[in-house]
Amino acid sequence: MTGLVHTETVRPGLFARLVEIGRAASPTGAEAEPETLYDRHGVLVVRVGDVAVKAHQADRGHGFVERARLAGTLPGILVGPLGPPLDVDGRMVSVYPFGVPVDPRQELPWEDGARLLAALHSATVPADAPSWGRPARVARLVSELGHGPAADEVRRAFATLPTWIRGEAAEPPKENTCLIHGDWHLGQMVCAQDGQWRLIDIEDLGRGDPAWDLARPAALYSAGVLSPDEWGRFLGAYTEAGGPAVPAGADPWTTLDIPARTLAIQIAATCVKTAGREDRPLDGAEQAMVDACGRISAAGDAA
Repeated sequence: MTGLVHTETVRPGLFARLVEIGRAASPTGAEAEPETLYDRHGVLVVRVGDVAVKAHQADRGHGFVERARLAGTLPGILVGPLGPPLDVDGRMVSVYPFGVPVDPRQELPWEDGARLLAALHSATVPADAPSWGRPARVARLVSELGHGPAADEVRRAFATLPTWIRGEAAEPPKENTCLIHGDWHLGQMVCAQDGQWRLIDIEDLGRGDPAWDLARPAALYSAGVLSPDEWGRFLGAYTEAGGPAVPAGADPWTTLDIPARTLAIQIAATCVKTAGREDRPLDGAEQAMVDACGRISAAGDAA
């Protein structure tokens, strides 16, 4: 279990506790040098030998035990925790077998990710599977935006989304319910010790519309950030594997349009917030996401 490597400020006390937990859980932990894999957005992940120890965001514990149990039934697709979650000063902490993350300098495993998603979406949905819920992150991010032309562009695009995504109405009944990851991107994959790719980070795992797992690459493709070749590789592998998120032999955008618009706005809001926090202009890819918001608002209501 790991993700893309980012660092902010490692919290010394929490870091020490995660190392202690990792040393107890890992056969090789006593001699291993601990390594911070991720320290961002209230999440800290530390590698100790052959395990990774994750301190989750403070509000991410709801339903985790059920999701972990569900992940354990699909070991060929998902990396589940090695045991029940721990409590460290009020924070949920979980331990996972270490896996090697996607290296952005190498050929990106779009096909592997697509096949994993297709397998997850095709798995039997247990009657007690937790619900993924609504895509609530976009509304929160937009509400936190400051002022300025880019922020205003994102807000105008957000206003075109369906009311249930904006949090102003009840979510409509789902027509295509599967098991979904809920927050998929290439940083949510690791290569396990058997040399096969797995999905990680199960906090959003549950019953939902599989189109939302394709939303991020669809949004990046729509904005011109993801190349047509990469998008074609991903979508082609997904459909060839029998993935149910898009209609066979028909226009995939009939199901992907609203999720892709939503993720484009969510990514753009994140870009604007990050650039503002770092007191710098938007870079090329970030500006492309804001420009996509301009096209979304010009097109009018999504639904």
